Amino acid sequence: MESQIIYEDNHLLIINKKVGQLVQGDKTGDASLLDVLKNFIKKRDQKPGNVFLGLVHRIDRPTSGLVIYAKTSKALSRLTQMVKNREIKKTYWAIVPKEMIPQQQRLVHYLKKNEKNNKAIVFPSAAQGAKEAILSYTIIQVLDHYQLLEINLETGRHHQIRAQLSKIGVPIKGDLKYGAPRSNPDGGISLHARKLEFIHPVTKTPMTVIAPVPEKDTLWGKCEENAER
Repeated sequence: MESQIIYEDNHLLIINKKVGQLVQGDKTGDASLLDVLKNFIKKRDQKPGNVFLGLVHRIDRPTSGLVIYAKTSKALSRLTQMVKNREIKKTYWAIVPKEMIPQQQRLVHYLKKNEKNNKAIVFPSAAQGAKEAILSYTIIQVLDHYQLLEINLETGRHHQIRAQLSKIGVPIKGDLKYGAPRSNPDGGISLHARKLEFIHPVTKTPMTVIAPVPEKDTLWGKCEENAER
């Protein structure tokens, strides 16, 4: 668990989530990162009572990258408000097929969640029960068969990046649910919550946190290596 901690102080704990890890308990009953982290902190810090840890935001189970947990109720309430006010800038990386799409683009769609199949339905214009979804992407690398997009989210809708990219013909690598032709070996999708930028809720200092890409994935490794040149 220690190796997944990207940043920690008295108020925050920021984790680099692995593909397949669940950020919070769900109907599967599988162990969640929230519970694992509480147990980890309890043992590490030798805390006699219950450990307070609150989830600030979520990322999908097959996705990797940054997740913020709050270690105090004060930090949790402030961070939750910051998420609502869109004061936390989230940057994602996504590996998609090498199809012809604009170098940069701002996508505006309307998404509606289908509860039966846990999938987002995409509408080109306003529709009943659908919420506006906005993101901007830039192609930052072109590989042999894929390209790497850097994505900035303006809204935070269910499966937003996955659904919007699929709609323009570039489903994320490994994302069978949204049209990828085959799965990834680890069962995840090539979507990584790469960077978070925000003002610390207590100290008020500017924060920029970056998560390394998944290990043992040669394509991700190539992307990161090229980005650092």
